[in-house]
Amino acid sequence: MSEFDAIFVGAGHNSLACAAHLARKGWKTAVFERSAAIGGAVQTREFTLPGFRHDFGAMNLSLFAGSAFHRKYANELKNHGLEFAPAADCFASAFPDGKWFGVSNDLEKTAARLAAFSAEDADTWRRLVDAFPGEAEHLFRLLGSPMSARALTGMAWKLWRKKGIAGALDTGRLLLSSPRAWLEENFETPHVRATLAAWGMHLDFAPDIAGGAVFPYLESMANQSFGMVLGKGGADTMIRALAGMVTAAGGKIATGAEVAEITVAGGRATGVRLASGDFHVASKAVIAGVAPKALPGKLLPDGSGDAGFDAAMKKFRYAPGTMMIHLALDDLPDWSAGAELRQFAYVHLSPSLDAMSRTYQQATAGMLPDQPVLVVGQPTTVDPSRAPAGKHVLWVQVRMLPAEILGDAAGRIEPGPWDAIKDAYAERVLEIIESYAPGLRRKILGRAVFSPLDLERENPNLVGGDQVCGSHHLAQNFLFRPARGYAGWNTPVSNLYLTGAATWPGAGTGAASGFMLAEQLGGR
Repeated sequence: MSEFDAIFVGAGHNSLACAAHLARKGWKTAVFERSAAIGGAVQTREFTLPGFRHDFGAMNLSLFAGSAFHRKYANELKNHGLEFAPAADCFASAFPDGKWFGVSNDLEKTAARLAAFSAEDADTWRRLVDAFPGEAEHLFRLLGSPMSARALTGMAWKLWRKKGIAGALDTGRLLLSSPRAWLEENFETPHVRATLAAWGMHLDFAPDIAGGAVFPYLESMANQSFGMVLGKGGADTMIRALAGMVTAAGGKIATGAEVAEITVAGGRATGVRLASGDFHVASKAVIAGVAPKALPGKLLPDGSGDAGFDAAMKKFRYAPGTMMIHLALDDLPDWSAGAELRQFAYVHLSPSLDAMSRTYQQATAGMLPDQPVLVVGQPTTVDPSRAPAGKHVLWVQVRMLPAEILGDAAGRIEPGPWDAIKDAYAERVLEIIESYAPGLRRKILGRAVFSPLDLERENPNLVGGDQVCGSHHLAQNFLFRPARGYAGWNTPVSNLYLTGAATWPGAGTGAASGFMLAEQLGGR
């Protein structure tokens, strides 16, 4: 048995950021991870062939590069090996009619592409880019602040002082709007709308869901203004640097160490019991980076002592699932819409807002979508070090998919468990990519397919293959993430806290929940 100031359940990037900050503040910290590797959904492994490094889940590290944690600890992270690979050509969409649109961090390039569709859309884009610094100040302040009455009051005051009543209401309207509403108000070209709406699908926001407009807005404006960054050599550069900070400050990280129970006495978390039977004591905090459903009856066998909280954790809603397909390639895809698409970090394949809405509805109804949204990552066009010389990796995220299959919208695959049908569905995905990039199959040297079930097996936080660890719809975001009264990473159990994508401010690689909790516990 060992005694620590803080014990962490799970070694995702939020837990590691929190542990690193607390360790730097003199806390004795320990991180226990059930898997053989740390990082949660941020890992890089050779899934296909030796020398081909594939990001398991997250690929884009822009949020971490711009995070408050990185601003504070940039030098230490660099000393522990953190390296970024910047992408100037950020994201694009290809369409069945042979057209494409993409956003680069060169405004004139993006505007010229827009003008080819619509001069009015090009003018709108310039106007939005010009206004973005002023708008981003308030949005990033919101996303980087605790959901406390004091913080919210201060933000509201600053917003009103800067923008007045009308401007503040405009910001509030953006936060409440659906992607379709915002896109149709601002752009007349269906191709442009679809390109930007694809970002909403990354965070469980189909085009007609309220509260989703802010994500296409922020992604498009931020990529235009700052570009995008990937991790040099793989996204795990971030995880290795965070782990280096923890251990350099005296913290402990143990893998293959599953926490079976969070021990509680007198309404206070006192430590953890590992599956091995070992007990470890935490004098100040137990911090669980887990999915909400893992708490009542599992990590807390007798519950939290608050029936309302336990019920909310059990009812926490997860987003539809995803499939990951990792390909080792002899060469990048030859996109029929234009060779320039080979330069982009991401190429989305989804023809319209209506197609995205239909895909989302099919998945939530338990059907295999006939035309899923495909996010095709081309990391080696940005960072060639991830593959042998002249070779490439392709990162394909398939959105959205049901956790349990009731049928096939295309009528071609018999319903069954994911283990039985994942390869057949992967073939559908490859057929779709091949229709945009003929000859892709001939370039495949190796492939690895992870169904929604496989993703959850790898990481129990990815419930049903949900890579954002819980729906971000308005009823489960802001003050309601993960539940009303518990948006401050607190629980009814004294000294027990939550962190990770299921808590405010949600999914992404920005380490915001971990760092804000660390500052709350250990000071700035």
